[in-house]
Amino acid sequence: MIRAGRKWKMDGSAFIPGLKAGNFPLRPFSPKALRFYKRHLSLMEIAIIGASGYTGGELMRLLLQHPSADVVAATSRKLDGTPVASVHPHLLGLTDLVFRNTEAGDIDADFAFLAVPHTAAMKVAGTLAERGIKTVDLSADYRLAKDVYEKTYGVTHTAYFEAPYGIPELHREEVRGAAFVANPGCFPTGATLAAAPLAKLAHTIIYDSKTGVSGAGNTPSATTHYANVGDNFSAYKWTTHRHLVEMKQEVARLGSTARCYFTPHLLPVNRGILTTAHILLDEPMEQKEVEALYRKFYADEFFVRYQRPTLAAVRGTNFCDVAVESEGDRVVAVSAIDNLVKGASGQAIQNMNLMCGFAEDTGLRSAGMLP
Repeated sequence: MIRAGRKWKMDGSAFIPGLKAGNFPLRPFSPKALRFYKRHLSLMEIAIIGASGYTGGELMRLLLQHPSADVVAATSRKLDGTPVASVHPHLLGLTDLVFRNTEAGDIDADFAFLAVPHTAAMKVAGTLAERGIKTVDLSADYRLAKDVYEKTYGVTHTAYFEAPYGIPELHREEVRGAAFVANPGCFPTGATLAAAPLAKLAHTIIYDSKTGVSGAGNTPSATTHYANVGDNFSAYKWTTHRHLVEMKQEVARLGSTARCYFTPHLLPVNRGILTTAHILLDEPMEQKEVEALYRKFYADEFFVRYQRPTLAAVRGTNFCDVAVESEGDRVVAVSAIDNLVKGASGQAIQNMNLMCGFAEDTGLRSAGMLP
């Protein structure tokens, strides 16, 4: 397939690169003709709503590798008129998109990613749904039951509807063909994949996660200030992190009544989450049993690899590496993910692929940046 459209200008003033005379006319396209040729080449037009942050930048970086995706809109209220590459310099030369302050009702695309803050997604999700634009929401607005969300985030949900929770390894059939999917939080993704095979056999699960600084977003704060992060290591929100409710939700959906606890820690690195799950079992299990259980559970999952987890091996990828060690009635399961990829934008694209009938790994087959 010819991959055209990376740098098309939506005013119709550009040419389709790589096409020869005799196939298509080499002349400027009207917007209507441009849309026709994109559809002929099976290119799905994508809008990223709230594209100025880390997850928006990651979506654009990863979608450049997707043979059936063309990002045609990147929205930002504060950066209207600013070239995308001036905010995401790693994309210079790969896109000529400009941030636009476009309302949801004016989005012209086949698919949308909501990369906006919590409580903001609910204001536009309904509009996108009414217009038939399939959507993955990277905020927390549709991950939880309405009452749980309102208690956890301290706001009234004004546009609630139920949506599949997008961990494909656990909810693939719910995601497949859906019109709207709630993308999970970064911590719950790594934690849940670490514990899922044993959840039903446990009475208690204690999650201990270490995360890179990019998990806090690109807005500077005292927490992410270099002098407070560099050459340092600390726990935060010891018992009150909002992602715990997602972890509890997923453990329950796995048929477990296990009690769950979670404490996150801030690492002086840019990317990655290493989660150690202490899984306390109802009955002891030997190492061979536990390892065989994990290998079987994830045998058909391309993005979950059974090997000793390290952050470097998954950096920049959609993989989750996991391994286990048993001491009888306690199993230690460790997972590693890139918080911006499998923990956010990569998993969002994995969900998009399922929703739209593409192969699940399309645009996501890349190796980690080791060392």
